[in-house]
Amino acid sequence: MSGLIHSAFRAHAPRGMFIAALCFVAFGRIAYAAGPVMKEQDINPQSITNALTPADTGDNIVTRGFVLSNKNPGAPAPAPAKRPSAQILITFNTNSSTLTDTARAALDKVAVALQSEKLSSYKFRVEGHADPRGSADANMKLSEDRAAAVVEYLTQKDGIASERLSSVGKGSTEPLNPRNPTAPENRRVTIVTVVD
Repeated sequence: MSGLIHSAFRAHAPRGMFIAALCFVAFGRIAYAAGPVMKEQDINPQSITNALTPADTGDNIVTRGFVLSNKNPGAPAPAPAKRPSAQILITFNTNSSTLTDTARAALDKVAVALQSEKLSSYKFRVEGHADPRGSADANMKLSEDRAAAVVEYLTQKDGIASERLSSVGKGSTEPLNPRNPTAPENRRVTIVTVVD
């Protein structure tokens, strides 16, 4: 059935509409592939641990973002592996980098995960994101300040060693929901496992 619809669409739609539709579908898949955003009330140590633990199937070793396979030494080099990450909706006061009470409670659970046996030997990069309201410079500064606030809280309040965490601002350059620029998931923090 879908093949018939596809053929009919191609036969009757202008070429530009067909290409636009394909781009929309592809872009939607890219945005979806970034992964769901964990809301503060849904965050728990196990979900964070699962999201941030690098994959290791026993036959593969993950290093510097690549999967090295031990199975076939003559095979072509494997494709880069996606770094483990957790998209987290950490809330801040409006237009500031001050963490809310619910954000602090969620970060306490993140800290438990970072101190777990599975994650205690890894380093992490905290990436701050902003929605596109305001100027690009202001959004970049705000995202940097928010990422730094998360790192400061995790190190000072929860005792995570400061050498295990770094922060970076992404501004509004990587919206998770491009169809709704002001959506809350575009104002998020991403924690990425740094695999050396």
